[in-house]
Formats: sequence, C-alpha cells, structure tokens
Amino acid sequence: MNTILTTQVNDLRSALELLKKIPGQYIETNELVDPNAELAGIYRHVGAGGTVQRPTQIGPAMVFNHVKGHPDAKVAIGVLASRERVALMLGAEPKRLGFLLQEAVEKAVAPIVIPQEKAVCQEVKHFADDPDFDLRKLVPAPTNTPEDAGPYITFGMCYASDPETHESDVTIHRLCIQNRDTLSMWITPGARHIGAFFDKAEKMGQPLPISISIGVDPAIAVAAGFEPPTTPQGFNELSIAGALRNRAVELVPCLTIAEKAIANAEYVIEGELMPNMRMREDVNSNTGKAMPEFPGYTGPAAQALNVIKVKAVTHRRNPIMQTCIGPSEEHVSMAGIPTEASILGMVERAMPGRLLNVYAHASGGGKMMAVLQFKKSVPSDEGRQRQAALLAFSAFNELKNVVLVDEDVDPFDSNDVLWALNTRYQGDVDTLFIPGVRCHPLDPSQTPEFNPALRDRGLSCKTIFDCTVPFNLKHKFVRSQFMAVDPSRFVPTLFPKAVE
Repeated sequence: MNTILTTQVNDLRSALELLKKIPGQYIETNELVDPNAELAGIYRHVGAGGTVQRPTQIGPAMVFNHVKGHPDAKVAIGVLASRERVALMLGAEPKRLGFLLQEAVEKAVAPIVIPQEKAVCQEVKHFADDPDFDLRKLVPAPTNTPEDAGPYITFGMCYASDPETHESDVTIHRLCIQNRDTLSMWITPGARHIGAFFDKAEKMGQPLPISISIGVDPAIAVAAGFEPPTTPQGFNELSIAGALRNRAVELVPCLTIAEKAIANAEYVIEGELMPNMRMREDVNSNTGKAMPEFPGYTGPAAQALNVIKVKAVTHRRNPIMQTCIGPSEEHVSMAGIPTEASILGMVERAMPGRLLNVYAHASGGGKMMAVLQFKKSVPSDEGRQRQAALLAFSAFNELKNVVLVDEDVDPFDSNDVLWALNTRYQGDVDTLFIPGVRCHPLDPSQTPEFNPALRDRGLSCKTIFDCTVPFNLKHKFVRSQFMAVDPSRFVPTLFPKAVE
C-alpha cells in the first residue's frame, strides 16, 4: 500500500486526486445530468453494488461535472463504494480495515479548531435572511428514485454538542430538503448521541445548534459510523479520523450558530434542531415513501420527524456535492467497517487470539449480518465460538445474523462461507435463536404482521449459524491441499507478484 500517497489525503478533493491515479477507481462525465433520480439511476449500473436491485456492480467512483440547475457545482458518488477503494484511501489492506479502525479507536487524536479565515468551507457564504436564499438551489442534493420524498443529503456529517456537558459527536442521518430553509432529520430512537443531545435541549425548551458538513475526507465518513458501546456518549468520533490520518481533524466555528463544522468540507449547512416541532417527511411529494435504505427497500415516509431550521450555507468555490445511493456498497463501507472494528475489539478483550477476522457482509448493508472467522486451538475452545457470536451482538446491537466459520474459510468470500454452510452445518444442532431482541427498525420483516411472535416493530429473532467443525472432528474436515506454486511465472498479468 502506498502510504506516501495516502498521507496526502486530507479532504474530498485530495481523495479524488488519489483515485484518479489508480486505474479502475475513478471516472467522470461532462454529460448534463438531472439530480432528480437520473444521477442515481446511472450510478446504479456503474458501481452501486450493495443491496441495490440487480443489475448492479462494484465499480469506480464517479463525478458528474454538469448538474442540471447547479452550473457551479459537481456531484461525486461512490467514493466509498468498494472495500478496495476505502483501503486505498486509508492506506491499508482491504481485509485488515476492521483492525485498522480498532487500533484508531485506541489511539484517538482529538480535533482542533482553526480560525475562520483559514477554513476553505467558508469561502462562499449564503445567509437564510437573504430573500433569495434557497437550499434547493444552493445544495445539489439528488433523489435516489422518482418516489423519494424529496432531495436527500445522504452524506452529511452532522455535528452537535451536549447542551450541559458540551461533549460533541458526529453522525450521519437521513436529511430531506423540505423547503428554502428547512430540513427534516431522521434520528434512530436510542441509537445516536445527537438524539440524546436534542432530548436534553428540548426538555430545556432550547433549539440544538447543528452543523452538517458535506464532502469530507473519507476517514471522517468511515469514523462517523461508530456507535456505542465502542464509542460511548462523550466520545467524539472525529478523534478516530484523526488517528487514521495521524493528524487532528480541523474544525471551524460556524458563522450563525454556536457550533463547529469540518473546516475543509465542500459544503456546510448551519442550523438548529427545533424543540417541539415535527413534520411529515413526504409533505411535498405525498408518495408515502422516504428513500431507498440500506436493506434494499424504500422506507416509508415518517409522519413526525425532527426539524432543522437552516440559518446559513457556506461552501468552497466550485463545490463538489458528495452523495450515495442508500442501499449501495457505500453504506456497507460506512456502517460495516466500524461494525467489524467494534466486534474485533470486544471479542479480543474477552478471549484473545481466537477471533481472526470479521466481515460485516454487504447483504446486510454492513449492519445486519456478520461473518466471524474463529480458530479453535484446544478442546476447551469448543463453544467459545458461540460466545463470540453473543459478544458480537453486544458490540453492535443492530446486528441480526452471525455466521461462524473456521480459520480455513475466507469470511470475505461468500462462496466459501456458503461452502461451510453446506458442508459444516446441520440446521437442527447448529442454529441458535435469540428471539424478541431489539434490532434495526428499517428491516421490513421485523413486524408483528410478518412474525406474530414479535410484540413491536424493530424487534427481531437474532440468529447464529455455527458453520464451524466440532474440535474433535477437525481431522475429518481438512480441505484438499494443493501444491505450493508461483503462478506469476505462468500468468504474470494476473499475478504480478509471487504468492506468499
């Protein structure tokens, strides 16, 4: 991995410049594109992947240079939509990204504040008290489908602080532009620190200042995906990004609110989460739909979402809007890699050296399914693999299914995992059910209508699929051993280096 190149990455633009130098990782187009469904429809074929309806694929990041209605802006999509690309931008091996983030949590580097005159995110300023101010014209937020409730900001780093302790947090939320100065905001109940901050502010009868930074260093976007217990309340995830870059993330004071924003972001929206104010998500479209979410389905429009009243928009000159398709591989990167790090950290503390790797599988959007590679070395390790699965559920409470595999199975290769399921698994003895546990409310199967045993939407039966061989039978499940060779002698175009 070229660490010299990755040390040059400190914002979205430098990340894109890095990708331009690597074949197959970047494309751009000068064709005029409509941000209303067309842009996402194109990228669905180019590189969305994830749980997007087929046909789709893992492909390059893409920049649209000419966006209808926004002559001075570009739109970038798919920057994190492949594990290989994330690894390139973070200077790591793709299968070691979970370990990289786990180490970054332990070596956190707190963000710093720089003066406003040095912040490129404030090069151009627009204030909501200007009669011509209109979010819809200033921010080229696309819709994913024609049914969407409106244009969505899917890649906004929401930054706010506890009104009592002043501890800060950054998270990514579903944000819909509703009118010239209003955003609706989805806050998953009980799952985000900013929700706790707002609850306090609302009880005090106060608005909660919030900044939304769009178009940032990929290290920040990945770090923002961490959740409790790995990052408990009071832990600022920007410090994980600082550790990943070995350089503190720079913040800048906002212009109209008592909060900070990411100083080198492409766009910053400044606003306030309003107390005792809610709005229907599809108030403009009346479709009953919100937008495509990570499980691969379009979520229903919420009837009462939190409201942000916007006070200002600032941006860089010739800004680049960053967006993603909700169910794409990009969500897998942002949610899944922190999930892997959280599971690795918790299991390693409980039983060192046994969990070899974790993959938060793309089919679960990086949230609902994990494959754990576990090594049994002594007879007393039998059963510990199932304890590791239970710890995984504790490390990430939105996890629904865990598949356990042995050390000779590649957790990142779905065919290999399914091979283990078919040759090392018996459903009646190797399936463990944990019913009635809180999971993720966007899973459409988690309803009493689907499963009458569930008392409430968002409850689920969590499941462990133990595809590991019993320790006393390992000698009977040895995979065929092939001759060790160097294929680069024969096919150097496919194998430029000798296989270790």
